[in-house]
Amino acid sequence: MPVLPGDDADELTWLLFHQEQVLSLDQARLHLSPKAIRHRVTSGRWQQVHRAVYVTHNGPLTPAQLPWIAVLSAGPAAVLGGLSAAQAWGLRGHADGLVHLLLPAGHRPRSMPSGVRVHRTTILADEDILDVGQPRRTMPARSIVDAAQWATADHEACAIIAAGFQQRLVGGDDVQRVLDRLPRARRRSLIRSTAADAAGGAHSLPELEFLALVRRAGLPEPTRQAVRRDAAGRRRYLDALFEEWQVLVEIDGGQHLDPATAWADMRRQNDLWQRSDRVLRFPAWTIRHAPTQVITQLRTALTAAGWHP
Repeated sequence: MPVLPGDDADELTWLLFHQEQVLSLDQARLHLSPKAIRHRVTSGRWQQVHRAVYVTHNGPLTPAQLPWIAVLSAGPAAVLGGLSAAQAWGLRGHADGLVHLLLPAGHRPRSMPSGVRVHRTTILADEDILDVGQPRRTMPARSIVDAAQWATADHEACAIIAAGFQQRLVGGDDVQRVLDRLPRARRRSLIRSTAADAAGGAHSLPELEFLALVRRAGLPEPTRQAVRRDAAGRRRYLDALFEEWQVLVEIDGGQHLDPATAWADMRRQNDLWQRSDRVLRFPAWTIRHAPTQVITQLRTALTAAGWHP
């Protein structure tokens, strides 16, 4: 972690502190002569990491420096976007090893460092940018929408949207308002429907896929993330509850491969299940790879509980 400069630090020291020891040639020229800049590079005190971007040490680059190198290399019109911006806001679990930049459509930087992917847009509203961010980046909802647009596959896009809601980066109609400003967004319909489901309580990709399965099969729609109190009075959230028939579905993710975690989760659920409940549990992989079995068991449970198609 960078050491906070003292009260007597000069402007260049503070600039480098805020920019993770990365600065552009134009910024350096505001504080140093061309000769002084050249000397720092030729002596090895600084390293030139792009045509007009420097890092003021001679060690390995840090992950925090890479976004700064990308933004300063692309120029003042560039902002962090997509997954890179979402990660700056706190998104976890979806790193792809790239720095994603968003630029106006007409802006063409001559070259970019390796590991940087440039995306362009004709629509970037003021409300979609955090100007005071370090570095500048798109706001959470625009970041999630762009990350979903730029994802390599539909299921990856859905997972990103679900994670944005689950990790409290976005909520309510945040994503829908961004889509209203982007009439030609890629995967627009998928993003809109996934966000609506995520806002309604389906906060993971398997839960979203389960909901889609239920709809295709013509089964009644469950309440997602329904709240119950456990034995200690704490609020707990259920994956899917068919309340009228007291059929409860829990979807077990990859964490259930660990026996200790699996038992902790089962013990929690045992506290929540009521005597009248019919409980079905499915590993997450069955939702995608054995959907017929999932729907057959669910239909059987609902019918036994009194549901009639």
